[in-house]
Amino acid sequence: MTTYFNYPSEALQKELKEIAQAIVAPGKGILAADESTGTIGKRLAGCGLENTEDNRIKYRQLLFSCDKERMQPISGVILFHETLYQKAEDGTPFIDMIKAKGIIPGIKVDKGVKDLMGSEGEGTTQGLDDLDKRCQQYKADGCQFAKWRSVLKIGKNTPSYLAIMENANVLARYAATCQAAGLVPIVEPEILCDGEHTLERCQKVTETVLAAVYKALNDHHVYLEGTLLKPNMVTPGQSCPVKATPAQVAEATVTAFSRTIPPAVPGIVFLSGGQSETEASENLNAINQYQGAPKPWRLSFSFGRALQASCLKAWAGKDVAAGQEELLKRAKINGLAAQGKYTGGDGGAAGADSNFVKNHAY
Repeated sequence: MTTYFNYPSEALQKELKEIAQAIVAPGKGILAADESTGTIGKRLAGCGLENTEDNRIKYRQLLFSCDKERMQPISGVILFHETLYQKAEDGTPFIDMIKAKGIIPGIKVDKGVKDLMGSEGEGTTQGLDDLDKRCQQYKADGCQFAKWRSVLKIGKNTPSYLAIMENANVLARYAATCQAAGLVPIVEPEILCDGEHTLERCQKVTETVLAAVYKALNDHHVYLEGTLLKPNMVTPGQSCPVKATPAQVAEATVTAFSRTIPPAVPGIVFLSGGQSETEASENLNAINQYQGAPKPWRLSFSFGRALQASCLKAWAGKDVAAGQEELLKRAKINGLAAQGKYTGGDGGAAGADSNFVKNHAY
């Protein structure tokens, strides 16, 4: 077996590394606003609104027109394809509004999860066909990073070897394709929180999955300094009778990561995975305060529901200022938590509400 390969050119390495480092600058993280048309429809329904393009534009305009100074904790925003090409009511393209605030635009590029035949309800993510052309177009249209979500489930016999290897390989093909087009890939192997599994079981599964992902990234010649990881925090299953404290979540998470994630990776941007806004912030804060294992990477956030739940509730289709206030409050809290400086308080309109959705799909 030949071991010859080339990393990207020095110029491309520099570009990718600088984008990745900017996204995980101290106290900064990502607003995940890449809900598909179907998923954002569920969010709008909670406000009593129809899932029309006009309503989707109104809500995204609320997000992207927040005060620039108070949006400082947000370094990047992940967009859905439709949103990338939409405009505000005054005709300004959303991507221009985002850039004007010093925020880096990113794009969701996967096309959803499909069943793995013969498995126990496991899946693989599709979207590799023409991904090279789509990435080139997104780069030309102003995006600087991309996101691809793979999903694994913990059960008695899952995740299976097939699901682990298939999803690791797909993530690696995606990452290599992105880098060739000048986009920083966010690698997201989400282990769902559905189930009764313990904290210890989640930690072991997380270690096994991440080890496979980084082996695949190496096999596919991915330049790690120009990537980011978007993993789950290590938590007990939603139905587990034994809950974990933020300190226990932090220990299990950092220990698992220290065993599997190379120091070359600039940053880790956690998904919130159905945690309430408050839980996600408290756990992120505890992870950054934990000192029991090496943490050579920046540990930040890429939250969707954990940044937007209170915002949506306060907006309710009418009150833009109230919605923006809740979003900015959560951004500030998570910016502090990403530095281990959050001291509690400032619960939002939906701060303690669970954001768990069974078998969640975007």
